[in-house]
Amino acid sequence: MQPHINLPAPYLPHAALMAAFAACPLIAILRGVTPADAAEHGQALYEAGFRIVEVPLNSPQPFDSIAAIRKALPADAIVGAGTVLHASFVHEVKSAGGELIVMPHSDAEVVTAAKAQGLACAPGVATPNEAFLALKNGADVLKMFPAEQLGCQVVKAWRAVIAAEVPLVPVGGITPDNMGPFLTAGANGFGLGSALYKPGQSPAATASHARAYINGLRIARASAKK
Repeated sequence: MQPHINLPAPYLPHAALMAAFAACPLIAILRGVTPADAAEHGQALYEAGFRIVEVPLNSPQPFDSIAAIRKALPADAIVGAGTVLHASFVHEVKSAGGELIVMPHSDAEVVTAAKAQGLACAPGVATPNEAFLALKNGADVLKMFPAEQLGCQVVKAWRAVIAAEVPLVPVGGITPDNMGPFLTAGANGFGLGSALYKPGQSPAATASHARAYINGLRIARASAKK
């Protein structure tokens, strides 16, 4: 008889993030978006079916873009910040209306600061040690980054030891056509970057790319069930 896989600490995920993730497990990364364009792109994503949008902090005036998207979208959307490298940025994200902190790393100070202020957190992890430490510090989902390097076999191996209720979210190199193998391996959702949005593209292009991802997810889910 196999022992039950216990989490290293009580797992109490951010309820609003989990609801948005259940509605659509695709996280839009609007790296490079400007405040003048942010709301239109956010609306295009929402209308296509997305419910989680992040603005990386290495974008122009990111807090203004977060505020613009938050104001434009209904309450069931989650808006947050990506590339949050230091805990000092967490309060600014919250002040702008952000509810989610996404990181390329798993700095404990950033994770604990996010959770202390009532925000959801998705730290980037690339090893089991990083993954379990992130969960111990209060992570809501695990951003498997970079997905190109980790691949489906790593997702499968992690899924065998990480509790099923913890979402695994590969990020990096995800396209509408390659989600199926990751889902089959045990991934729960995906973060989507330059294949979804590039700076300067039109909201119509964002909408078209978003619909392609929604359709790709539908196909991938059907394939993973076979």
